[in-house]
Order: sequence, then structure tokens, then C-alpha cells
Amino acid sequence: MSVGVTEQSAKGAIACGHPETAAAAREILEDGGNAFDAILAGFVAATVAEPVFCSLGGGGFLLAGPAEGAPLLYDFFVQTPLKRRASEEIDFYPSHADFGTVKQEFHIGLGAMATPGAIKGLFAVHQDLASLPMSRLVEPAVRVAREGFVLREIDAFVLGVVGAILVARDDSKAVYTNADGSLLSAGQTMVQRDLAETIEALAAEGEGYLHDGPLGEKLIVACRQQGGWLTEHDLSDYRVARRRPLTRDYRGARILTNPPPSSGGILIAFALAMLAEQDFADVRFGSAAHLDLLAQVMATTNRARVENHLQDALDDQRDGAAEQLLDPDLLARYAAQVRGHPMNPRGTTHLSVIDRAGNMAALTLSNGEGCGYVLPGSGIMMNNMLGEEDLNPRGFHQWPENHRISSMMAPSLAHIADGRSVALGSGGSNRIRTAILQVLVNLIDHGQTIDQAVENPRLHFERGVANLEKGFEAGAAASLEGLAERVIAWPSQNLYFGGVHGVTRHKDGRFAAAGDLRRGGVAEIV
Repeated sequence: MSVGVTEQSAKGAIACGHPETAAAAREILEDGGNAFDAILAGFVAATVAEPVFCSLGGGGFLLAGPAEGAPLLYDFFVQTPLKRRASEEIDFYPSHADFGTVKQEFHIGLGAMATPGAIKGLFAVHQDLASLPMSRLVEPAVRVAREGFVLREIDAFVLGVVGAILVARDDSKAVYTNADGSLLSAGQTMVQRDLAETIEALAAEGEGYLHDGPLGEKLIVACRQQGGWLTEHDLSDYRVARRRPLTRDYRGARILTNPPPSSGGILIAFALAMLAEQDFADVRFGSAAHLDLLAQVMATTNRARVENHLQDALDDQRDGAAEQLLDPDLLARYAAQVRGHPMNPRGTTHLSVIDRAGNMAALTLSNGEGCGYVLPGSGIMMNNMLGEEDLNPRGFHQWPENHRISSMMAPSLAHIADGRSVALGSGGSNRIRTAILQVLVNLIDHGQTIDQAVENPRLHFERGVANLEKGFEAGAAASLEGLAERVIAWPSQNLYFGGVHGVTRHKDGRFAAAGDLRRGGVAEIV
């Protein structure tokens, strides 16, 4: 869904993954809140309306671009446990997500749960940037949790993708299934009264309600008795990290994105550096040349990531990881490889907000797919970040203790040479970086509007496999046959390719917004 350019009198623009998320942000903008108030209201509402993609039991990142002041990245992603216990004591087993065309394996159980950061992140951003009280910001989320919302076709489809996880335990079944054990379906109303009460309690009690309070006590007892890693110290010691964004210039645009220890922003910056060496004047969008160039850059980015041990540096939290991969000599070597090649003729959600004053906010949240365990009486599905292969490249149970997990999530801001300011980001597991990269290229190199940039077809190339959406020029896919070991042609657009939700503020104050329909996107101008 996209919304065109509006008059300067608008209060702001919103793009996200669900109408209830958008409605919460809109209500707060209409009530006089700023972009940060609105995005926090949307944050909490998303945990209600987009429960497969995000949860108060997960984590995320928020990139704030105040109209006055320096941009800041809030890292409240999950943390590895302080200490391991014997692996035979751990509740940890495989489950599969079924996207229709491909299946992806995840691991669930209490042993898949890392230390959550979402609640502390919510309160940290509120303390620094919000203008309205937390009790007001959570009102829309409490209302929709208590009264319920009608599941759309896309919502029901997403439930089905991870259905095996949602029915793995009785506590999860109670939230996501009917009395006969079937998953909730399109047209049915999803009510979450326990979650409504939990959100109200959090607004009144603060972050300590989980991290030092009664919810945390329940969680620790469950981990101790049922095979989780977490202790009371994991919860009490967790801290939100405030970081300077990773900044890169690209064809007159300034891109701000997620810095280390996460990898998504670095890899986007690397890919943009490769593309900066290319002349796009004769590269038509959707053509074989366009597709081949994207595939070459994606392949080169993957190779540089491995050859230069980027993930090891991020996992070990060594200083200089970004500088290591973005060193000019290294970039020049890889760019030459791309330039010399002939051109032939996963659960995550995102919310972007810009307000009339020019405040910009990009928020990406994830719960993995959920570990199947709902904290009793709370309605909160806990994360399974220790069970995601993408986040555990060294193998399961090999994570370094007490480290912030590296993520592909990359909420980003862009200031384009034509005067447009853009907030954007994506869900989609390992596809996040390629989805954001392609939207940025569409905006900057192809001069597309935000709706065009988001709606156009995408490619994801990794490990020798090219996944390709329908919509590129006839015959363009043939250009990939020499590079890819396998080309998978998808019959239509799919949430597999991410969900980029973006908003734009033009230099004259007008707004535009686009919600990615691959993930039920919604766009509104208030």
C-alpha cells in the first residue's frame, strides 16, 4: 500500500506492517505527539497485531534522526546468556517455517531463548525522545489487545507459515488456536486479554516489571525447571546500547544505518560501495544488466563477509569491524572483481515515521519466530534467537557468553541529493540487507518514488542460489545462469523477500509513504 505526496499541512507519514500498528501511530500524531511518540505507540501495537514478527519478549533497533540534534541508534536486541549449562538439560529442538516455495528450519524451546531487550528499549527511547507519557502511548495497543482485531488473509498466512511453532506447547495454543486446535484463520478475531493487562502493568510499573519483577521471576523459574539458559542476572544486567549510526555517502546521498555489532548495516554499506563504481546511465531497471549487476554485488558481499571473517569480528565484539570491511583498499579490490565481470543484455517487522518538524524514526523489531513458549499469564511469546541459523553461524550452543547478538536488521535513514529525506527498513531474516539495498538503489540510482522503489520486484542471491520475483524483463533471469548454481523463479511477490516500509519527506515539507504488500504493508499520511 502506498500514499502519494500530500500538502505541507500534514502532521507526518507512517509506513508499517499492519493497520493496527499504523492506527496507533496515527492516533498519537493526531494527539500532538512527535515521530518518536508515534513510533513507540506503533512499537507496542505491533507486538499485539503482528505477534509472529515481534514481541515484548524479543528485541530490536531504533534509528532516531531528531530534527535538532545528532542521530542515534538504540540497540535493544537480544543478548546471549551469561553462562551455559549442560546442553543435555536444554529444551531445544527443530521446527520448520513453510513459505510455500521454500522451507526454512528453525529451532525452538526454552533453550532457544536469548535475553530479551524490547521492554528496556521501549523505555530508553521514551526517556530520551518522547513528549507524551507512556500511559498514553500504550492506550491503542491495550485497546486492540483487549477488544481484538480481525485477521487479514496475510495475517492468517503468516500464522500458517510458523504454525508448527505456535502449536508446539499448550501455552502457545491458548493464544493462537481455536477450541478444536486449529489455527486462527482469516476473518476471525484475535483477542489477547492477558497481553492487554501486561502492557498496562508495564506502563505503570516500568521496565522493572519484567527485568526485576514478577514477570521476570516466572521466566527464570521456567528456565530453571524446563530447560532454558536465563537466570535473574541475565535480566537484571541487560543494558540498552546507544550507538553512533554507520554513515556512508552514495551518489550524493547520505545513508545512516545500523552499526556493529550488527552486520546488516555494514553489508549494505559494502554493497553500496561496490555499486558506486558502476555507471547506471545505461542500466535500465528490470533489465538483464540490472539483474546481473545486483547478483554480482550480492555475491561479492557474501564473499567479502566470509573471506574477511566479518562475523567472527562481530561475534567477538572486536573494534574496527566496520573499518575492516569498508577499508578503501579492500573495497577497491572487490569492486574490481565486480567491474570485471561481464554484464548480460525471515520473523521481523518494521515501522517508519517522519513528522512535520522533520524528526525521523526507523524501527525494526524481531522475535525470531518465537520459541513456542508464552510466559504464563502475560500473553508474551518469548524469542528463539538462539535457534536461528542466520544468527548462529558458528553452530548452535557455540555463542560467546554475554554478547549482543549480531543481526541483519538495519533500520536506516537516507538524505538524498534531490532533497528527499527517507526513513526505511525491512523484515525478512537474511533477506533484509538485499531488500533495503534494492530499495535504496531504486530511489537513488533509478530516481523512483518511494512506492515504486518498494513495489518493484526483488532478487536475493546467496550461497549460489538466486531467488527471483516475478516482474523483471522477459529473459533477464537467463543472465543469472552463469553465476548461480540454481535459479528459483517465484510466481508472485512473497514475504520471503522482506517487507520494506518507507516514508519520505520532500524538501518542501510534503510527504509520501509506502507499506510493502509482501508483508501486509500499510502507509498513512496524517
